[in-house]
Amino acid sequence: MEKEDCFYFGKVIKTHGLDGELSIRIDTDEPEAYSELEFLLVERNKRLVPFFVTAFRLLGNKAYVGFEDVNHIDEAQAFTGALLYLPLEFLPRLSGNKFYFHEVSGFTITDKAFGEIGLIQTILEYPNHALFQVFREGKEVLIPIQDEIIMEVDRKNKSILVDAPDGLIDLYLNG
Repeated sequence: MEKEDCFYFGKVIKTHGLDGELSIRIDTDEPEAYSELEFLLVERNKRLVPFFVTAFRLLGNKAYVGFEDVNHIDEAQAFTGALLYLPLEFLPRLSGNKFYFHEVSGFTITDKAFGEIGLIQTILEYPNHALFQVFREGKEVLIPIQDEIIMEVDRKNKSILVDAPDGLIDLYLNG
């Protein structure tokens, strides 16, 4: 399975106990939605390798995980620091104005006052916020991804209606 067909699920923090279990940090909003996993994809040598889950005990956004054929702390040590992934189809369906960043690339952004701005090229993620990156007539326009700005997500027509702060779009296009 290729990485672009997957989403980042978490990271192996350390070993847990002597029997080969691992302590992982889960990077999802709803870790409990994944408590019945049959496998995890572990990044090894820049490739994703499936490992079958034999134990999974959830503790908030952390879990203790056992993998098939990993039965000793020495074997588990090799997984420390490894990144974990799952196929995109494992993501719960979102509705309304909620969306996954990967699903809106190529959507048209329209501002309530300005009108159509252009297509979302990518999502730029920063520690405190994320931004839609859109280009209009060769000029970059960055729009904050915030609940109070996003008015409507129309998956059928691949469009997002926003109410950008006054002057933001003009700043990019005429500034």
